[in-house]
Amino acid sequence: MKNFFKILCVLTISVALSGCLYPEKQKMQNQLPYKEQMQSVQSAVDQFQKDEGGILPIVTKDAETPIYQKYVIKFSKISPRYMAESPENAYESGGIFQYVLVDVENDPTVKLLDVRMAQKIQEVSLRLTAYQQSNGYPPFKERLSDNVFTLDHEKMGLKEAPTVTSPFSQRDLYLVVDGQGNIFVDYTPDLLEALKGHEAEIKPGDDIRELLVQNSEFVPAYSLPYTIDAKTNNPVFLTK
Repeated sequence: MKNFFKILCVLTISVALSGCLYPEKQKMQNQLPYKEQMQSVQSAVDQFQKDEGGILPIVTKDAETPIYQKYVIKFSKISPRYMAESPENAYESGGIFQYVLVDVENDPTVKLLDVRMAQKIQEVSLRLTAYQQSNGYPPFKERLSDNVFTLDHEKMGLKEAPTVTSPFSQRDLYLVVDGQGNIFVDYTPDLLEALKGHEAEIKPGDDIRELLVQNSEFVPAYSLPYTIDAKTNNPVFLTK
């Protein structure tokens, strides 16, 4: 256990130092999802794709990258030719949003990813790694589904279960972990709300995260696939 806290101290310092990369005083406009800015980026992406024969201005990512983090817009490809500069609320300009694309095959559409979620997940992940290195296994607590578990926050040295703020509802969402120690956001509360009025359209086996994407400027980043329970129609993790 002593080794765990030694490792944790080193990793905590690393997280604190990484925070210095962000401006200490962010302007309010850098923290709001302005539709006008999204529309400007959408126009730039559309024109770039048209001029480049279908190519999209995105960062090259590994094929295994989760779908909602995979198609990050690379502003250096569209600025200054298609827009003067990246939006003030973009991560590249000191803001808190990454601009990403969804539905890239049929209708590439601009959405937002709140990078504060990534920062929180990184912090918890470092604690989880430290625990694993000292104990040989992740700090599992409750089994939620096949290969999905809650975190035992007390074993990780946390007073409360870690949460992130939902970009969809502003409610606190808990984090979960898979058997390999990968951390995800549990969007169950948001999905329960999104399902209202759409139950007849959804079948067990469908990935219902798309409901969140369709009705918001955001993507459910760092999420696992979800579907509905055949009996209750409530959200459940979609297992293979």
